[in-house]
Amino acid sequence: MKQKLESLLQAAVAALKNQAVLDAEVVARINIERVKDPVNGDFATNLAMLLAKPAKLNPRQLAEKIVAELASDAAITKVEIAGPGFINFFINPDTQFQIVKQIHDAGAEFGKSQIGAGKRVQVEFVSANPTGPLHVGHGRGAAYGSAVADLLDAAGFAVEREYYVNDAGRQMDILATSVWLRYLEACGEVFTFPSNGYRGEYVRDISANLHQKAGDLYRHAAEQIFVDIPADEPQGGDKEKHIDALIDRAKTLLGTDNYNQVFQAGLDDILADIKDDLAEFGVSYQHWFSERLLMDDGSIQQALKRLDEAGFLYKQEGATWFASSRLGDEKDRVVIRDNGQSTYFASDIAYHMNKLDRGFDQIVNIWGADHHGYIPRVKAAMQALGADDSKLKVLLVQFAVLYRGDEKVQMSTRSGEFVTLRQLRSEVGTDACRFFYVMRKSEQHMDFDLKLATSKSNENPVYYVQYAHARVCSVLRQLDEKARQRDIQLGFDNLNLLVEEQETALLTTLSKYPEILERAAVYYEPHQLIHYLRELANQFHTYYNAHQFLVDDDKLCNARLNLICAVKQVLVNALTLLKINTPETM
Repeated sequence: MKQKLESLLQAAVAALKNQAVLDAEVVARINIERVKDPVNGDFATNLAMLLAKPAKLNPRQLAEKIVAELASDAAITKVEIAGPGFINFFINPDTQFQIVKQIHDAGAEFGKSQIGAGKRVQVEFVSANPTGPLHVGHGRGAAYGSAVADLLDAAGFAVEREYYVNDAGRQMDILATSVWLRYLEACGEVFTFPSNGYRGEYVRDISANLHQKAGDLYRHAAEQIFVDIPADEPQGGDKEKHIDALIDRAKTLLGTDNYNQVFQAGLDDILADIKDDLAEFGVSYQHWFSERLLMDDGSIQQALKRLDEAGFLYKQEGATWFASSRLGDEKDRVVIRDNGQSTYFASDIAYHMNKLDRGFDQIVNIWGADHHGYIPRVKAAMQALGADDSKLKVLLVQFAVLYRGDEKVQMSTRSGEFVTLRQLRSEVGTDACRFFYVMRKSEQHMDFDLKLATSKSNENPVYYVQYAHARVCSVLRQLDEKARQRDIQLGFDNLNLLVEEQETALLTTLSKYPEILERAAVYYEPHQLIHYLRELANQFHTYYNAHQFLVDDDKLCNARLNLICAVKQVLVNALTLLKINTPETM
């Protein structure tokens, strides 16, 4: 119905432009909202108030002119002007039944739109460092990013999903050195493992595989490795200096080629695990972008050259700085250290230059909430590169916190004491994971309730929604068991028999689905779809408990069957979009 009203209003605006009441260049932003109080109709728009100033008219006067140009439509019984210039629409009650046939005819396509008009949107999400398995915190970003991308897809945007692989820098060197040290232990060397190394069992597994393939090729005596290395933290030293010295020693003893072999062994194993984990979680990407590519192809140097030519780089104390404070950042940022090495931020500048050069209309970055302070500097870099920083939308995701009873589970990738996404999925199931992860706004704190997620009760929201689908399937099975035939056309011809309070509520909620889907996509808020599903499921369960569907009256029976099948279709469409299953029995 909203689409029909929008078309009627667009036609009225076009007519007023032809009459020179409105300037031909005026863009009509048509906002149509459902009215909460039925006294004021069913839908309302503030269009006259938005266009009053450019039209140089009183909002109510312009509203009158808009209403005068509206074409008559059988679906609209009355149009009123209210308050300062709202236009209220009263809809013919008989049109509420049309939604059932619309859902039947559209099937899996019902709810999708072309509001995106094919605009190219890149959604980059998860992008966790490949230094260990994905943990439950990463899982929320994965579920949220996947849902946002799929919503945009359903709204007609051309979406490209991307994972930025941070396969360069100090953390990767710490991983490579940790793998090498565990490999040396597998060779029989004895020493104290560094406190700042990666300590998880997955590092031992990588090292064991490396030893099986390479034998003692990369072996060096522990005495040779640790001689003159600064003391570690437990011995009263500095753990950062200790691990950095071990990285340098690994590179020296192994040489470039062998060090790269050890480095690649760790990267390949962990990245393969991440890809498998995400695929099993229903998350896919069109592109896995390597940070090392930016170093190898000269992109970092090219990006910094562009900043320098624009007058945003300067030298100070041997380092090269980006004058980001001139563009809204709180302070300037180092891009080349005094040792000549580029910083992580320099790589990020080059990466965003690459995104811009690929011609996306919108760039969506989904980051952990701890990256909030990073946004101004990246936007500053985009401005310095000569781009419109409004092209970049950064969405922040709070890490989910897992509880076992009252005890918070610690998650530290370095220590290895964390619960992986794979472990969580094994315990509660992928459906519950994806549903719970997007149940709240992404920036809201989330405690993941394991007990609730595994319960088979109405208190478990994903179970409650899936059970609504299973109940419809059960009714259809009962129809077969009773050897009765469903007459779809007879049901369509008698939808006017659906006069019960629960039926009217379902019809209204079903008609909202396209609006909810569109709004969830435009505002990057999949939780709106979750809330809708819970409302629809609740209304169906209420209906199921209050009325019989397989009544003797064939007209009423088939009308009700058409209604609950429309509910089933919308449940399938929404849950499928969220990559959640729709079981037929529970």
